[in-house]
Amino acid sequence: DRVAVMYLGKIVETAAVENIFSNPLHPYTEALLSSVPVPDPTIRPERKMLRGEPPSPIDLPKGCRFKDRCFKAKDTCSQAEPQLKEVERNHFVSCYLWQ
Repeated sequence: DRVAVMYLGKIVETAAVENIFSNPLHPYTEALLSSVPVPDPTIRPERKMLRGEPPSPIDLPKGCRFKDRCFKAKDTCSQAEPQLKEVERNHFVSCYLWQ
């Protein structure tokens, strides 16, 4: 009934299945969902491409763990790791840029 999306061992978004698929709020969730194959070859969905390689889980970067691969990253993302917070009823996200 609920989905938790993790990146490098940390939950970055959790919500009901329908909410994750209809309204992903974390850039990593958006990228994951954009990579799902579409069975109709005439439809060419926009893919959210991730850059670079994931950091080492034993040497995590300061700030957001996803910031070096994120297509929305800002300077704020390097300062402190965002905490998981409820941004909609029963929809939690760990991102400064979810809006």
